[in-house]
Amino acid sequence: MSLLIFYVLAIVFIATLVRSTFGFGESLVAVPLLVLLIPIEIAVPLSVLISILIAAFVVVQDRKQIHFNSAKWLVIFAALGIPFGLLLLIYGNENLTKLALGILIILYSIYSLLYKSNFRLETDHKYWLFLCGFFSGVFGGAYGLNGPPLVIYGNMRNWTAKHFRATLQAYFLPASTLAMFGYWYQGLWISTVTYYFLISIPAIIPAILLGRYFNHQLKDGAFLKYVYLGLIGVGIVLLGQSFF
Repeated sequence: MSLLIFYVLAIVFIATLVRSTFGFGESLVAVPLLVLLIPIEIAVPLSVLISILIAAFVVVQDRKQIHFNSAKWLVIFAALGIPFGLLLLIYGNENLTKLALGILIILYSIYSLLYKSNFRLETDHKYWLFLCGFFSGVFGGAYGLNGPPLVIYGNMRNWTAKHFRATLQAYFLPASTLAMFGYWYQGLWISTVTYYFLISIPAIIPAILLGRYFNHQLKDGAFLKYVYLGLIGVGIVLLGQSFF
């Protein structure tokens, strides 16, 4: 095994472990590290292919934990937001947008860690589904940041760690499949992407299983604490990217 392949497999394993444990976030780990080793036009489609495999695996494995109605409407409303995200990517000021997103994510996460909100949704609410789904599409279409709005909705619905992880995969499976179709249409899904994906499977599967174990060991309060700490990390990365 070459040193490059070893590094790629190590990065994929860690990124998959993060995704399988918390339900999101693997692209924020995988893409920045992979682009240090391979071209970005290979790293990004590879990350999306990995996302599809993780989501499909979890959906089959933990389908009883999925809130399918929530996932359905989040996907539908996210599809409405993706075109606006693409416009933001093309015409917006990237550094300014990342700066604003980073600040908002950090402030919301700190607030959620320090103050426990009593606002809860007993059932799905179309208004909040629209807001969270739409902005997940906007942020995802622009910068691949689908996760934060989904975290907000899952928190309001008071999902357990198991439901949170499983339901997000039911969202990411169709969303990532559509994204991969777009890469194929644009000629970005090439044989090199498939090669790296196939050799990564032996690292992906055990990471999914280990992440499921970690997810099931986390108590719901501790789970959300780690999720918000992770979001603070995302915000810090965005702030760093806005200045460099």
